Amino acid sequence: MTGRATLSDPLANSGAPAPSENGPRYRATRRVTLVGAVVNAGLALAQLISGWLLNSQALVADGVHTLSDLITDGVVLFAARKAAASPDADHPYGHARIETLATVIVGLFLTFAGLAIAWTAGSRLLGAEPLTAPATAAVAFAALTLVAKEGLYQYTQRVARRHQSRMLEANAWHHRTDAISSLFVLVGVGAAVAGFPWADALAALIVALFILHVAGRLIVRAAAELIDTALEPDQVQRIHRTIVDVPGVKDAHMLRTRRHGSDVVVDVHIQVAPMISVSEGHRIADAVFHSVTDEHDRVNDITVHVDPENDAEQARSSTLPLRPVLVEALREAWADSPELDAVEHLSLHYLGGRVHMTLTLRLDGATAAPDLEARARALADRLHAHPQVGDMLGEVTLLYRPCTH
Repeated sequence: MTGRATLSDPLANSGAPAPSENGPRYRATRRVTLVGAVVNAGLALAQLISGWLLNSQALVADGVHTLSDLITDGVVLFAARKAAASPDADHPYGHARIETLATVIVGLFLTFAGLAIAWTAGSRLLGAEPLTAPATAAVAFAALTLVAKEGLYQYTQRVARRHQSRMLEANAWHHRTDAISSLFVLVGVGAAVAGFPWADALAALIVALFILHVAGRLIVRAAAELIDTALEPDQVQRIHRTIVDVPGVKDAHMLRTRRHGSDVVVDVHIQVAPMISVSEGHRIADAVFHSVTDEHDRVNDITVHVDPENDAEQARSSTLPLRPVLVEALREAWADSPELDAVEHLSLHYLGGRVHMTLTLRLDGATAAPDLEARARALADRLHAHPQVGDMLGEVTLLYRPCTH
């Protein structure tokens, strides 16, 4: 018995709403990214021109780094729009993984930018040509760049935390690497102007190494999400406690979690009382869904599998016959009994490696109670003696319902 929150399940309408391009998350992402793109465009132009005119390799390298931001900003904006699209037939779980892919792309751009800067700076440091110091005005441009990039980091990180967006968090850290690289540039340019011309190239090399470190961290984290890495153990334990606290849940096991973009997907097996109805089991699964999604904001999809007993016992019932075989055996065992035509309902319970049967029969009112008990025992014995299913049967219970006219 499984309850599932999907497009075709009523539970889907009661969980977290599907994101859309008109939602606050997408609008915030678009706004932050556009602000970053405008600022980075201005900074890249200023850094490249000033670095070339003022003879500062560190400023030129930082300008190349900033120029790469424009490309990654475009990737983020595109991914945010795609990730905000509603689920469809080809993507029933939504498009949130596009954010994860965008995070990998941002990390790759950082890697390429870091390698390019490191190559250029290393070539200059190890080259035979004499190093020359940049003009004094380069210090002012480096300071202006530092302030602008740190401001972008603070702004983007604040919005990322508000909307719990890993993609925006990755872009925020991109801005932070820019700010730290600009700090090294400021120190290197200042030292070069003060009489240490090699400091400008050394600053560019340090910036490149830092960029590569951050890029590797972003790629590793995004890759962990792409291969369905679980949540941290303490978070899984909190979800487990929420599930077992739901009335009707005796136990919960096989609890699995995975990240899906900035959201979390969960599936779990719950054990309930073995003799309850299908509808009650589904109602308990429904309650589990609402409890988990209400108490854990990032969980937006949960599959609940309902078990009537623990998995070790339930596995013993996996080879037992289904209803058609048992109904045919009933007809054969009771072929010459008038009770066969009086059967109104047959309930089957697969428990402990046996099939337990409960039959409801119409009572014609002419039979005394002692006769009913004796007849019930005789009919049950016939079923247990059936050559095909007798060994598989557990308790056989006959219930008589008075016939109403």
